Amino acid sequence: MEIRKGIAVSPGIAIARPMLIDSKDYRIPRRSILPSQRSREIVRLRKAFATALTELEQIEAAQNIEESKIRDIFAVHMRFLRDRSFRRRISDMVNNELVTAEYAVSAILREIASHFAGIDDSYISERAADIYDIEKRLLTHLLGKRQEELDHLREEVVILARDLTPTQTAGFNKSFVIGFATEKGGRTSHTAIVARSLGIPAVVALGDLSSEVSADSVVIVDGNRGVVVIDPDEETLRQYNQYARQMTQFISKLNELRDLPAETRDGIDVQLLGNIEFPNEAEMVIAKGGQGIGLYRTEFLYLYGGQEPTEEDHYNAYAEAVRSVGKRPVVIRSMDLGADKLPHSGWRPNEANPVLGLRSIRYCLQDLPLFKTQLRAILRASVLGDVRVMFPLITNLQELRQAKMILRDVMEDLDEYAVPYNAHMPVGIMIETPSSALTAGLLANESDFFSIGTNDLIQYTLAVDRANEHVSTLFSAAEPAILRLIRNVVQDAFKAGIGLSICGEVASDPEFIMLLLGMGVRTLSLAPPMIPEVKKIIRSVTIEECNELSRKVATMDSPRQIKNYLRDAATRILPETF
Repeated sequence: MEIRKGIAVSPGIAIARPMLIDSKDYRIPRRSILPSQRSREIVRLRKAFATALTELEQIEAAQNIEESKIRDIFAVHMRFLRDRSFRRRISDMVNNELVTAEYAVSAILREIASHFAGIDDSYISERAADIYDIEKRLLTHLLGKRQEELDHLREEVVILARDLTPTQTAGFNKSFVIGFATEKGGRTSHTAIVARSLGIPAVVALGDLSSEVSADSVVIVDGNRGVVVIDPDEETLRQYNQYARQMTQFISKLNELRDLPAETRDGIDVQLLGNIEFPNEAEMVIAKGGQGIGLYRTEFLYLYGGQEPTEEDHYNAYAEAVRSVGKRPVVIRSMDLGADKLPHSGWRPNEANPVLGLRSIRYCLQDLPLFKTQLRAILRASVLGDVRVMFPLITNLQELRQAKMILRDVMEDLDEYAVPYNAHMPVGIMIETPSSALTAGLLANESDFFSIGTNDLIQYTLAVDRANEHVSTLFSAAEPAILRLIRNVVQDAFKAGIGLSICGEVASDPEFIMLLLGMGVRTLSLAPPMIPEVKKIIRSVTIEECNELSRKVATMDSPRQIKNYLRDAATRILPETF
């Protein structure tokens, strides 16, 4: 029996024989063509794009993507394949540099992917997988190769692979593919999103798997604990079969909480909002019992496609999300990228450390046309519902005042053309740097609300790159320094009488919910799949119990001690999760 620990990305238990998939990675050498061969290569290129689009449409239709809440991932892929400027860029390379169609496809798509992969944000960097997915699909048709078909399956299997692309995952027949495990991957990759949407248990980042597995093996994929068991003994197999039955019952009970309030046993209301990246994910938030959108990340409007998004691109995306949630709040975060992270921007300063450079609100304040385009669209969407705007990475009062001044300028522009908008739209900021946390009292005087972004707050406070495997173990929300900063921000927001939420990964972690409530947090914005579990915890405790836990944690000086104490408390409430 071999037990491997990875990252749990989609809950559930799958027990079956394995099927190994060789994840093809075509390496295309540069090959020249004769001028007379240009037309032939362009025709091949057009056929590859047309076939790839047809293939995606067929997969989308077969999996009923409308109901699985992941149609936007396919829309992004198809938008890329249909984008004229992107296709022209490839054909121009064929014509001007006299290279084969497959080399032009590979070179340009990998250049785009490198922008994503180099971003010091695990969620954004994992988007490179989508670009490689498009590359593989095009090269499959240009090279006359076919990806492995799974249609012949007649028994349940768990898929084992080095990595999987989102559309590969969406193409699985759920009647037979009941789980998967990969050597690479991350919690926020699109493959993980697809797996959760389709309800396929999954564990990623397991390291080498193929050497441990044979065709006769039995594999257990534990998508709750992030564990894969290869060739389990009889007792382990019995325990997991029992655990799987218990989890089915547990999930059924959690789903019953959907329409119940997130209210503690002593009657204190807590607002549960969802974090989204694509407009259609707003529907998932509501389906899970969420009360609105607490963080709408807008970066992918910039990262995908062949050009920067227009005002209409922005507006249509925001309008779809707002209409999906009705009168519930939608907090739209302005663009949180840097010059080094915009594939279509012509101006890129040379920065040795872009994470500490021209990014986020700093970039927006230097590229006013880009910033104003987005603000116009947000303001136009503000008349459709309870829309709020949030500025990221504010580090001082001057930045906030500049951003608000530009927002007022945009309002005046809209007034000039009689374009309707909500003149009283709430304006908030993210607290995600030590400087903003320490001056929260000043910032609160000119903000309608705060949202604490714990991911960056931890990174900047502890000087730890969470994507760096050598120091990632030091990345912890249980560090006393982090908890003190959060307490201070909560207190300053309370004194100023403004709204406050937590929108980082800590808000999705069941271990931290009682502590956050004990600190005074009453609004959480979290990953939609985690809403039922967090609601269960809230409905199982009293505020006095949370206050007592918070006071106890404040006396501790070891992150390990704090983490263990929080886990023990959460386990007593949700033993099924731990």
